[in-house]
Amino acid sequence: MSANVGCDATKVRGLSVRDIRFPTSLQSDGSDAIHPDPDYSCAYVIVYTDSDLKGHGLTFTIGRGTELVVQAVKSLAHVVVGKKLKDIFTNFCVTWRQLTSESQLRWVGPEKGIIHLAVAAIVNALWDLWARMNCKPMWKFLVDMEPEQLVSTIDFRYIGDVLKPEEAVKMLKEMESGKDAREVHMRQKGYPAYTTAAGWLGYSQEKIERLLKQYMVEGWRHFKLKVGQNLQDDKRRCKIVRDLIGSDKTLMVDANQKWDVDQAIAWMKELAPYKPLWIEEPTSPDDVLGHLEVAKALKPLGIGVASGEMFQNRVIFKQMLQSGALSFCQIDACRVGGVPEVLAIYLMAKKFNVPVCPHAGGVGLCEMVQHLQIWDYISLSGTTKDRLIEYVDHLRGHFKYPRVLKDCHYMPPISAGYSVEMWEKTLMDFEYPYGPEWKKLFANGSYVDPSAAPTPVCDHTHGL
Repeated sequence: MSANVGCDATKVRGLSVRDIRFPTSLQSDGSDAIHPDPDYSCAYVIVYTDSDLKGHGLTFTIGRGTELVVQAVKSLAHVVVGKKLKDIFTNFCVTWRQLTSESQLRWVGPEKGIIHLAVAAIVNALWDLWARMNCKPMWKFLVDMEPEQLVSTIDFRYIGDVLKPEEAVKMLKEMESGKDAREVHMRQKGYPAYTTAAGWLGYSQEKIERLLKQYMVEGWRHFKLKVGQNLQDDKRRCKIVRDLIGSDKTLMVDANQKWDVDQAIAWMKELAPYKPLWIEEPTSPDDVLGHLEVAKALKPLGIGVASGEMFQNRVIFKQMLQSGALSFCQIDACRVGGVPEVLAIYLMAKKFNVPVCPHAGGVGLCEMVQHLQIWDYISLSGTTKDRLIEYVDHLRGHFKYPRVLKDCHYMPPISAGYSVEMWEKTLMDFEYPYGPEWKKLFANGSYVDPSAAPTPVCDHTHGL
């Protein structure tokens, strides 16, 4: 079936975007050394066509600031609204370039920050639509694409010095042998996962212990713990986790960009006795050479560096991979500009022989990255060695087609699309700030609406 089936005359007739937030800060879910009070949220996009087809996409946020991404989506909508689907999908790289290089909006990027998060939401919705048009889950849609067509969706500007389109095509063609067998394996066994759900920084010792015991009974063998706020407390918590899970299971730690380079090295030397596989986000996500210094210092201790969830774009990934700063590459389905840019990162990681372990959790990230990682196994890497997908069980009930785990493995989705469509009731109840669930929280005093407080205004003419 053609990747452009049924779209010759169909147009994008409109695009909606909504500010959806969940009050996860009330239970410290998602808390870490930098973000103590996240409210897991998203800018939720629906692309409407002049047929019954719709595409759903989102970009993950943590509360305040979601309204900025929503406005950026609205500002970019004109790039795709009114266009024929045929024109969008025949050469998707052109569409992506138009979104990322809109002549005035790129000034407030380019390809980074709020504007790139907005691009991701729109692009993810378009790819959800594209997969639905072909009646395939996203992973299968990607797997079935001819290498030349898949590579044609990627913008190689700024990364051509390390990866050229013809190299990418060659990589994919070299892995075509055995694809059917790998697909069968995925359908039967699924993709291995690790959990962060017991390791949030704001959790009490009792809660950490209770959740760890629960997850071990369920068969989990890989656990991540948030660190970085207090060294002695980190040592105490790492000891609790290591004592509970034993020496045969895997511990990872995550500082969420808390430290300077020297501090990261010194801190991790103190945590080395607890045998963490990696330190995640040890320092600024923009500091390529800093990551490299951390990696060099910790390699003799058997600790790798994992990072990527806050890298702005494929260019930063290129430099991180080129330099040898990463032991594990952590793609994020929303931080960069959606599916094609993530594919570029996978291809570069393959070239530099760095395993990809996606960042997930949040709102919809588990749903999206499972598709990407399953595609990587079947079509690109051909292995799950040193690779895991992050798993967090929050908020899965708000999605129509939530991820399915079996024996701590993500099972390949069977529904068409990118798995991020939410229930309409969820969208109504948790739309910020007027959804019923938020009104209830404001009314009973459980949550204070920052927008309700008077905003001081500076009058520069006063007193002159």
